[in-house]
Amino acid sequence: MEGKNQTRVTEFLLLGLSGQSEEEEVVFGVFLGSYLVTLMGNLLIILAISCDPHLHTPMYFFLANLSSVDICFSSVTVPKMLVNHMTGSRSISYVGCMTQMYFFITFINMDGFLLGVMAYDRYVAICCPLHYSLIMRPRLCAILVAISWVITNLHALLHTLLLLRLTFCSDNTVHHFFCDPYPVMELSCSDTFINDLVVFTVGGVIFLTPFTCIVISYAYIFSNVLRLPSARGVRKALSTCGSHLTVVSLFYGAILGVYMRPSSSYSFQDMVATVVFTVMTPLLNPFIYSLRNRDMKAALRKIILRSQNRNI
Repeated sequence: MEGKNQTRVTEFLLLGLSGQSEEEEVVFGVFLGSYLVTLMGNLLIILAISCDPHLHTPMYFFLANLSSVDICFSSVTVPKMLVNHMTGSRSISYVGCMTQMYFFITFINMDGFLLGVMAYDRYVAICCPLHYSLIMRPRLCAILVAISWVITNLHALLHTLLLLRLTFCSDNTVHHFFCDPYPVMELSCSDTFINDLVVFTVGGVIFLTPFTCIVISYAYIFSNVLRLPSARGVRKALSTCGSHLTVVSLFYGAILGVYMRPSSSYSFQDMVATVVFTVMTPLLNPFIYSLRNRDMKAALRKIILRSQNRNI
């Protein structure tokens, strides 16, 4: 480290997913299309839930929050990549990079906490149906979401402050399309041991808390479902969990492979995995939750019919 140029960087260069200009054109088109579909799909879910009184329940309250976070999550990384491509610039300022990492950490953890809260909601609905309305009151739902926001913002602030103490020298090339904490930490010419330690300890707790909630909730759900006398009852109970389990598998599967290892082991495969939960998961969530949900499909049909009637 001592042989490195000690000139402090004022900006970083984002190389993107590919160094080839032909491939970058394809990547730009895919990311632009994915981002537009993500915005439209998640906004439709929020609109459907807010306009249909039948969807004013805890499950859909959490789903609306998840869609809002997914919009923010995609907007933290993708627009900057699209703007850089259109302007022919690959740069992002030091302050911009740190800001991007702060919100990236906030929204990625908020996604996890909302998935954990949604798992608890499904547990109460299936295992304690008679007490559901008593337990999942609007006040408790609001408190759970508020606590999640506080924890995720404090966690993001901790990591951002630790990143600010690092010194970045002459090498300012980030091999990614956004300021992912691990590739940025690799560029530091100072010791990142404390950063890695906090990722494994505090980050591990933040990661495992909602994940453990999901595992325990579904363990109770499956144990109760298996005791149901009819196959129809089993199918009905599991149908309400299928969409959530699909999203959980996609989201946590990708994150587990990337961030539960030292920053020095970050590879191209990890870069591809980050695309799964930064681009693909927010894109697929509206389809997963709407195509497998009769109430959501009915609410979306009402919105489409209303818009058609206004145009007539």
